[in-house]
Amino acid sequence: MRVLHILNHIRKVGNGIVNVAVDLACLQAQAGHQVSIVSGGGEYETLLTQYEVEHFLLNQTRTWPNLARAAVQYRTIVRQVQPDIVHAHMMTGVILARGLKLWSQYGLVATVHNEFQENAKLMRLADRVIAVSQAVAESMQNRRMPAHKLRVVTNGTIQSPRLGLLKECKPALLHRPAITTVAGMNLRKGIAELIEAFELIALDFPEAHLYLVGHGPDQKKFQKQARQTRVANRIHFEGFQPDPRAYLLSSDVFVLASHREPFGLVISEARESGCAIIASNVDGIPEVLEHGRAGLLVPPANSSALATAIVELLENSNKLNYWRTQAQQNLDWLNVSRTSTETLNVYHELRQVN
Repeated sequence: MRVLHILNHIRKVGNGIVNVAVDLACLQAQAGHQVSIVSGGGEYETLLTQYEVEHFLLNQTRTWPNLARAAVQYRTIVRQVQPDIVHAHMMTGVILARGLKLWSQYGLVATVHNEFQENAKLMRLADRVIAVSQAVAESMQNRRMPAHKLRVVTNGTIQSPRLGLLKECKPALLHRPAITTVAGMNLRKGIAELIEAFELIALDFPEAHLYLVGHGPDQKKFQKQARQTRVANRIHFEGFQPDPRAYLLSSDVFVLASHREPFGLVISEARESGCAIIASNVDGIPEVLEHGRAGLLVPPANSSALATAIVELLENSNKLNYWRTQAQQNLDWLNVSRTSTETLNVYHELRQVN
């Protein structure tokens, strides 16, 4: 099968959409399919070459002159590749692929990664729409996405070609007990509430440190907030890390305090690394934590609830170890090979219909 993935870029910046698409492309090529990616380029080009995934550079900056040029270039790429399936991962890609589908016979698949964004409704332009969690699928149906188009394929990161084997990852040197989040530094990720929660508990646990791994548009705001706490010297902004598992392997508690989260790729990484996990009971997160069997769920945007859950783990080593063990149970379904296989099944189903 000839598969063409289209997304805005393939930069190594911790973007979950990019990570999912790159994993799929590599595994599909490894399975013997002819796979290509169209994007604005980025650091993952080297990895794609190793897996014999052809990359086509396409600038999809949203200005009318540039989009007109992109449409012409995209049509040329499609003529060269002659894909059976075009898989769009971002809004611009699905518009290009649908608008120029008249001249080709490919099936169009789109993945909804962030269904809470208003433009997610444009993904209905595809012939099949993959939701990354059951929660996303239900949300899209509530927004009048045709049910016959929707398929659920949950994400996974274990044995990702981007990261290599966990046993080859060297743990970071952290102060213990270490409380860690890996997230974009933006308000949606609940970083402000996590800092508030840490300040609430830090004086009772003088050895505890908070590690904030990631970068983003609101980082300066969070740094200012941290400086104004009484425990600023124990709040560490670590920036973007190409392989955050180094931090997860050394962490006692992993927290994802998101206000909205369609799936939460990093939770599967935290589970594999053996962290005790606390995360918001919102959107797709309960599914990744098997509805509370693999980690503690707390209300979103609630620093007090976060603080209470952190204290529950730090003051009781037996409970901490219990949740660390629970996180590592039943991990097979979070393997990238399962995600790739189920995605290929969607492709095959669409080809049979067409």
